[in-house]
Amino acid sequence: MTTPWGELELSRFPDDPRDRLRAWDASDAYLLRHLAEEGVALDGAVVVVGDRWGALVTALAPHGPTQITDSFLSQEATRANLARAGVAPGAVQLLTTQDPPPARVDVLLVRVPKSLALLEDQLLRLAPAVHAGTVVVGTGMVKEIHTSTLRLFERILGPTRTSLARQKARLIFCTPDPSPERPVNPWPYEYTLPDGIGAVSGRTVVNHAGVFCADRLDVGTRFFLRHLPAAPGAGRVVDLGCGNGVVGTAVALADPEAEVLFVDESFQAVASAEATYKANGVPGHAEFRVGDGLAGVAPGSVDLVLSNPPFHSHQATTDATARRMFTGAKRALRPGGELWVVGNRHLGYHVLLKRLFGNSRLVASDPKFVVLKAVKRG
Repeated sequence: MTTPWGELELSRFPDDPRDRLRAWDASDAYLLRHLAEEGVALDGAVVVVGDRWGALVTALAPHGPTQITDSFLSQEATRANLARAGVAPGAVQLLTTQDPPPARVDVLLVRVPKSLALLEDQLLRLAPAVHAGTVVVGTGMVKEIHTSTLRLFERILGPTRTSLARQKARLIFCTPDPSPERPVNPWPYEYTLPDGIGAVSGRTVVNHAGVFCADRLDVGTRFFLRHLPAAPGAGRVVDLGCGNGVVGTAVALADPEAEVLFVDESFQAVASAEATYKANGVPGHAEFRVGDGLAGVAPGSVDLVLSNPPFHSHQATTDATARRMFTGAKRALRPGGELWVVGNRHLGYHVLLKRLFGNSRLVASDPKFVVLKAVKRG
């Protein structure tokens, strides 16, 4: 990546030579050029929100910025990119969306996220630290910035305008107005699950901002809940890519003897899963872990893995995440252990499963979704 201060070698995490997706895009480059061309003072408290793979904070590392991210993978990519650039450990502060925000912000740089709810939550959390002199600049690709995005900046922070588009990227300029009374943060959000979905029917779900389908049960998970394996005494079960944790909570309610591990790369998701589990007073033992799938889980230590894998990496459609999740599941499962997956029909997960496990069985289907099962042999 070419920046006003030199060249940077950047990669995503985990670093996969087959992955052709870059660790930066035109919106990152546009923002950095703007800071340099306008001579924006960076000697105060610089906070970068939503830096997807660490490109922004790596470029700005000499100014000691703070990064706030919801993504474990983004945070790990940032660490690797900082080390590759020779940045001293601790020069950049790495925070998650679940950490207390900085007390003061002099320069706020926002990489617009896919989730408007996550943007709302982060702006509301940071608003008390923003003052009249704070420089606020957002960035994103044209297709990511909508009228609703600009209204959110304006409603929470102050008057907002946009730049001209360059290389299909656009900047957002916001002039903070600390005087107006800001709205109350609506996150986390709670709702009651519908009937007819097994053990979690009528139960409470807690969603932090940015979690998939934060205000309702998505149709894929609803279909999955109706076809979960009946496994009394299931042993160690993993809700892989747990989101708000409703699948793992359903297992724990149906089988109090099960030991459930909730795993997601989103800090917001794991916080939601833990809150959902606790809100329902579930008996038994559960563990909540933010990480890269089942990395760090001992081989052959799991009896059942349940997953509704994402098929997007930000705006890009890819099966790389599902492939990594399925590979990790095979390694973690004991012989005879099972991976159950729900997904859209068109994704062709049965092909991936047959390639990895040597088998794939259709458990249930409707016009849009399939539930598949793969068994680890030997």
